[in-house]
Amino acid sequence: MRIRTKAIVLATLKYGDSSLIARAFTSEAGLQSFMLKGILRSRKGKLKPAFFQPLTQLEVIARTNPSGKLGYIQEALLSYPYTTVHSDIRKSTIALFLSEILGQCIREENPDPSLFEFLEASLQWLDQHDKIANFHIGFLIGLTRHLGFYPDTNNSEAPFFDLIEGAFCREPSLNPCMSGAELGHFRMFLGTNFDAIHTIRLTQKQRQLLLNQLVSYFEVHLHGFNKPRSLVVLDAVFS
Repeated sequence: MRIRTKAIVLATLKYGDSSLIARAFTSEAGLQSFMLKGILRSRKGKLKPAFFQPLTQLEVIARTNPSGKLGYIQEALLSYPYTTVHSDIRKSTIALFLSEILGQCIREENPDPSLFEFLEASLQWLDQHDKIANFHIGFLIGLTRHLGFYPDTNNSEAPFFDLIEGAFCREPSLNPCMSGAELGHFRMFLGTNFDAIHTIRLTQKQRQLLLNQLVSYFEVHLHGFNKPRSLVVLDAVFS
C-alpha cells in the first residue's frame, strides 16, 4: 500500500555494506519497518543517512507490505528540521535514550494519532528549549498516559506508590513500591507540563534514582521491556 505520512525514526540497523533497515512510528500506519537499499553508498539519492538519526521527524512517501515484510521509502523530507537535538550532546543523548525506550514500547502497526502528536510536540519542545535536565522524566511520565498505565493520582498524599498497581497506597504491599524522597520527587512531576518542569529542583543523584524507578515502572507494565543500555550514557552525560 502506498502512503504519504509523517514518521518518527525509532532505530536503524545496518544491512550489508550499504543498506539500512529503519523502524519508524508513522502517523498513518503505526509502527513500520523499511529497507533503505544502498543508502550508505549513494550520494545522489533522494534518501540521506542523516534523515535516519534517532527521533528525526520526517514526511515520507512509502510502500508498506501488509504481509509483514519490509516496506520501502520512495521519498523523504524533514517535516521538522531539528536545530539542536542532534548537535547538543545532552539532547542527542536524551534522544538516544528515548528512542531505545520507544523502540520497546511501540509494537503495534495500528495508527495512534494521540501518541504520535505527543511524540511530535514533545520532541519539538526539546529542540526549542535549554532547561532540559528533567525533560526525559517528564516525557516518560507523559508517555505512560498513552501506553495505558499513567499513575492513579487518587490518594496522592499517601506515603507509598505501588509500581504494579500504579496507585498510591497507605501501607506497603509485597509489590515493589516507591517511597520516601523519590516518591516526593515523583509526585512533583505529576500534572507538571514541560514548560514548568525546570522548576523542580533535583540533584543529579536524585534525578538518577527517580529515573531508575520509572524504568522499573515500565518493566513491570510492559512484557519484555528491558532496562535501556543507553541509561549508563545518560547518567554519564548529566553527571
